[in-house]
Amino acid sequence: MSLRSAVSKFVHRTLRVPYSLHWYEFQSPKRPKATYVFIHGIGNTLHAWDNVVAGLPSDVRVIGIDLLGFGESPKPSWAIYDAKTQARSVAMTLLGLRMAHQPVLVGHSLGALVSVEVAKRYPLIARRLILCSPPFYKPKTLDGKRTPSLDDMLRTLYETARKHPDQLQYFSQMAVKVGLANKALTINDTTIASYTAALESSIINQTALTDVGRLKLPITIFYGLFDPVVIRKHIIVLAKDKPNISLIRVNAGHEILGNYAKRLTTYISEMTS
Repeated sequence: MSLRSAVSKFVHRTLRVPYSLHWYEFQSPKRPKATYVFIHGIGNTLHAWDNVVAGLPSDVRVIGIDLLGFGESPKPSWAIYDAKTQARSVAMTLLGLRMAHQPVLVGHSLGALVSVEVAKRYPLIARRLILCSPPFYKPKTLDGKRTPSLDDMLRTLYETARKHPDQLQYFSQMAVKVGLANKALTINDTTIASYTAALESSIINQTALTDVGRLKLPITIFYGLFDPVVIRKHIIVLAKDKPNISLIRVNAGHEILGNYAKRLTTYISEMTS
């Protein structure tokens, strides 16, 4: 281990100083009407949002962030990659940027879970959340005495995927080739460890469904009608019980492609105008 790596490990692991993440400013008008921070899903990078941000009004500030373990952000081998760790790094990064006002956090999949965690731990950072395809699951109930829930079955699927990283890499490449996944999806030898760690710590084991129900800021949830990993019942109940949560359904799957990207871009543009 180099001296630089040793110092970094001491600072971030022992002293628990959050990482500053790689970020990119897609557009930065002199007097922005609003600021949007985009947080990608598992295995992706900030460029997963390219098609969305390209259609946004020119008078809004647009920032993309690479989550810890992905894109050009640090990829420490010892990190847990849970939503708490990600949220601390996102908050550290945002606090280092000059913002005239509170941003809107736009998160996809894992990024949606991280956005919820940021709002939970740092309530003064964001003024609104837009959550796209959030994989909200209830706590594990499978005990051998009852019929497994859809939540349990999806967790079992994720556990199987986590235990077969080679197949994960192969199927992710195929998904990109046939247009089922965003071109920014990158699961390779460099990111597979952080991918499987995030899958276990942030998605399989999570508290986001409970946490989002306790938030008071405005929240919009986008979900695809054909999304196989979003449990619609959970978000429908959320919107019914919580007046600050609204739903937008799109004829799409899990990824923000095609019609999904257009609907999201239109929504943000209209909200800003």
